[in-house]
Amino acid sequence: LDPRRWKLPGIQPLPLEGWLIRDEVFAGQMALRDALIKSRQEEVHALLPSAHAAAIECYDLVLEALREDGDYSWSQSSATRPDGVAVPLNRSQPLLTIGQLTQSDFCLLESGSDGHVLTGAILCFPAYWTLAEKIGKTMLRIHKPVPEYDSNIGRRVQRLFDAARPDRLLVRANANLHVSPDLFAPKSESAPERRVAPDAARFVRSERQVIRKLPRSGATVFSIHTYMVAIDCLDRSARSTLEVLAP
Repeated sequence: LDPRRWKLPGIQPLPLEGWLIRDEVFAGQMALRDALIKSRQEEVHALLPSAHAAAIECYDLVLEALREDGDYSWSQSSATRPDGVAVPLNRSQPLLTIGQLTQSDFCLLESGSDGHVLTGAILCFPAYWTLAEKIGKTMLRIHKPVPEYDSNIGRRVQRLFDAARPDRLLVRANANLHVSPDLFAPKSESAPERRVAPDAARFVRSERQVIRKLPRSGATVFSIHTYMVAIDCLDRSARSTLEVLAP
């Protein structure tokens, strides 16, 4: 609802300690993540061989950040989450492991001749896109079905990625109207458009997206913390803002 974030790409600086957050629906979201990783792993996880080093670097940074949260407990071989679930620490499966430790999804992007390319992801909560169709593609190609993401926005985003530094995070947020509260909401590029009319919407979905440059590999981590809120729970001011933002 911050007006500074309405104009694309809506980027703001963020302190390093603000990277990963945990909210009041942690237990429910983590239970869903566990179930998806167990039963639909091929749909929520992808990692190109060339990105394995970047994935391990991301794994190390996530564990470093989570060790600052006193509600996690640690042994040599596992971490116990605040909801009491123990997760084996498997550095050979870096994205799958961190996908079971925190609410955030993580996408790895690496610089290529035509811009940054999606080379790995743990994506349990896709919002109308499918990981299998996007892996190995450039940012501009990934956003092909998004009318607002034109070549001008693409160049601005590319400059942000190129200028990202390991000692500074960048954050943005979006807001989209939904009929269903489903967090796992994949959609193929060939599927019909799913724009939701404001009078049909029952939920607003917002993604807190953080850009972090990895110091060793030079890859960029794009982390996504997803909120799903019933519109009926919003106050009048928030609803008025949604009417401004609605397509």
